[in-house]
Amino acid sequence: MAGKLWTYLPSTPGSALEADPAFYGRLARETGRRTPVDSFVVPIRSGRAWPVRAGQLCRIVVIEGAQVADFNCWSLHNPRERFWAARTKQLHRAHVTTFDRLWSTLPYLRPMLTITNDTVQYGIDADGGRCHDLLGTRCDPYVNTLLTGQAGDLHCHSNLTRAVLPWGLTELDVHDVLNIFQVTGLVDDRYFMKASPARRGDFFEFFAEIDLLCAISTCPGGDLSIPLWGPDAGDPISVCRPLGLEVTQPAAELLEGWRPPESPAYRGQHGLTAPESRSR
Repeated sequence: MAGKLWTYLPSTPGSALEADPAFYGRLARETGRRTPVDSFVVPIRSGRAWPVRAGQLCRIVVIEGAQVADFNCWSLHNPRERFWAARTKQLHRAHVTTFDRLWSTLPYLRPMLTITNDTVQYGIDADGGRCHDLLGTRCDPYVNTLLTGQAGDLHCHSNLTRAVLPWGLTELDVHDVLNIFQVTGLVDDRYFMKASPARRGDFFEFFAEIDLLCAISTCPGGDLSIPLWGPDAGDPISVCRPLGLEVTQPAAELLEGWRPPESPAYRGQHGLTAPESRSR
């Protein structure tokens, strides 16, 4: 007999898991009360890192056609605090959207950003596929070499590594990603990907809860409409497209009552006791 299903860490009313829809919805709607801070285009098959300050909004925009973005983020002032994909997946869901949050690693464990707007209303398809994926992670040259014997640098891990080098980070700081604009799911407990449903003008927007360093890779697989492996695999460069980035500052009155989140107040030692010091 199958056991009873239960939800992992169900949220209690007023907990940090629950984003205030009135506050974040107002931020999303009041686009006329924003001041531009930064904007740029990330070319195909490349990466870019940029800061987003606490209280600012960032929008990743489809400017030509569907394109997957692999996303990382860190605390701008302490890169040991970085996005924790696995815990975010447990606290929210395997595919995120408006009012979901991205959480940081232990011992910090706080919302790094809150999603304020997502125009790709894909829903759930016949195979159980959904958009904006935490199930998988970035493509990388190591697994490609392991499985095919062919080395190469056209991978999101490589793009992200190059992107963060100017910020004093290395390959060791690149971590599991949020796959923005990517459709994935599980069939017979195996991971699958589908072509991105994003269209020109679509965007994925978030509010920075703390000072962030963000990075994306414009995936070398483009919109994933061309198989990357198997007998039908081909070079997907024809479906690779740039993405736009916009950072804005909302009006101060829209942020009234908000403050950057703090880490949990746990101050224990995990059951350990410090040894008594010995006098010399």
